[in-house]
Amino acid sequence: MTSNEPKFPPQSQDTQPGKEHLMEPLPQAIHPDHKPANKLRGKVALVTGGDSGIGRAVCVIFAKEGATVAFTYVKGQEDRDKDDTLKMLLEAKTSDAQEPLAIAADIGYDENCKQVVELVVKEYGRIDVLVNNAAEQHLKNSIEEITEPQLERVFRTNIFSQFFLVRHALKHMKEGSSIINSSSVNAYIGKAETLDYTSTKGGIVAFTRGLAQQLVKRGIRVNAVAPGPVWTPVQPATMPSEKIQNLGSEVPMKRAGQPCEIAPCYLFLASLQDSSYFTGQVLHPNGGVIVNA
Repeated sequence: MTSNEPKFPPQSQDTQPGKEHLMEPLPQAIHPDHKPANKLRGKVALVTGGDSGIGRAVCVIFAKEGATVAFTYVKGQEDRDKDDTLKMLLEAKTSDAQEPLAIAADIGYDENCKQVVELVVKEYGRIDVLVNNAAEQHLKNSIEEITEPQLERVFRTNIFSQFFLVRHALKHMKEGSSIINSSSVNAYIGKAETLDYTSTKGGIVAFTRGLAQQLVKRGIRVNAVAPGPVWTPVQPATMPSEKIQNLGSEVPMKRAGQPCEIAPCYLFLASLQDSSYFTGQVLHPNGGVIVNA
């Protein structure tokens, strides 16, 4: 395939959040060559936005590696994707892991985040890995088009939720635990048409670095992943159909990534045996974009 050929059929979705089951082709959540090695055996993981996209791929790879997995989703809008993810987790889970748990929540609000954490702890007793992944973005050509309600909504979903969830989860995390935040290549290169989204992703980088220093004395590692363009539901829910056709063509690899190509970064950062000397760092699965950070 040359760089001038369309990568995906033109398509768009008219609601946020996007729905994975409507995408063509479906994103790849599981890499066929992944060989589980029990890297998260006995661990309990909470993943926000785990019903689809990168979140789903992270949930599945964690389950394959022995973790008990809970994830959040948006009730009503993501029910079908949630059910599909639960089915995948039941198929992936190891014999000694507990049943997966799907939690409906708007995590942009502190009280909801507190309830999410309490549900996970009530079910499993603790949290060993927290993945702050949920996010939304909207296309606007000018800062003048970004309304106050949209700005607040994006910041609540993308970064307020990370503050809230960490605050409540920390009470149930011990030495050796891991917090992983989803940033974006946009934080490093800038993105004019998603200015509010890009701003939150830059904030997440700073949040990750500061929180890592704050928690290092407690033996809790904090890192982030900053993906480039990835074939997830946020793309057709945000971009016009003509842009979808060439998603990822701007990066050196000339293509978008698949969720299963991003999830191993989260596994690496979640696994104490692999990343025990990592904290305050950002991994960059972005198709070759040089960010120097």
